[in-house]
Amino acid sequence: MVKGLYTAYTGMINEQNRMDVLSNNMANVTTVGYKKEGATSQSFDEVLDLKIKDSTVGYNLVTREGYNSRGVKIGENYVDWTQGGFRITGNTYDLALGGNGFFAVEFTNKAGEVSTKYTRAGEFQLDNQGYIVTHEGDYLLDTNGRHIKIDPLKETTIDRDGRVMQDGRTLATIQVQDFENYDYLEKYGETYYQPIEGAKFKTADGQIYSGYLEASNVNTVSEMVNLITISRQYESNQKVIQTIDSTLEKAVNQVGKV
Repeated sequence: MVKGLYTAYTGMINEQNRMDVLSNNMANVTTVGYKKEGATSQSFDEVLDLKIKDSTVGYNLVTREGYNSRGVKIGENYVDWTQGGFRITGNTYDLALGGNGFFAVEFTNKAGEVSTKYTRAGEFQLDNQGYIVTHEGDYLLDTNGRHIKIDPLKETTIDRDGRVMQDGRTLATIQVQDFENYDYLEKYGETYYQPIEGAKFKTADGQIYSGYLEASNVNTVSEMVNLITISRQYESNQKVIQTIDSTLEKAVNQVGKV
């Protein structure tokens, strides 16, 4: 197999992955609390293109196979945790976090399994029983891990420390959690995150702003520039394949007849 074909092919696959990530960012440019993602890649000669236990170089040696690149390996995606801008809504139950931390939400999946998810999306509301919930009906949790219930007929205030008050009395304190290392957070859906093995909690320094929402941190202009760059790089790899294909055709149909 011609090495250039494989190199260009892996380049196209890598650009397609970058395009998928970028498209998801663009689709969520108006999603409350959304954190944009990015993609990484590695050279094959750094990770895969090695001779291992090859009798020609010795079973105890590991060496590179020549000096030509074999293309690109798709790496891991990452999340940009930069805080998004605040948008004023005036709705008491719209909450934005200034600083680090996540709201704790009790999530129930389609199988009826209950777990705690964490989110920066603070677009909450009251259900018909007076509980503070997300638009999907998931319960916002207090510092004791309980649902927050209030009297919907009374005026409610929520201060910067997350205290939910009515008639001058604190009914509950909203739970805000943070983690030592965000690499141990796994994305769930568009705005939920769940800790994986190794995740450690720490005290959150974020303050709650009632009547505000944190917007997506996706920059539309920079994403459009990246879109153009990715498209051109994809086309460049296509042209490499077309050129090699043309060369092979001549080698087979013309040179081969000589």
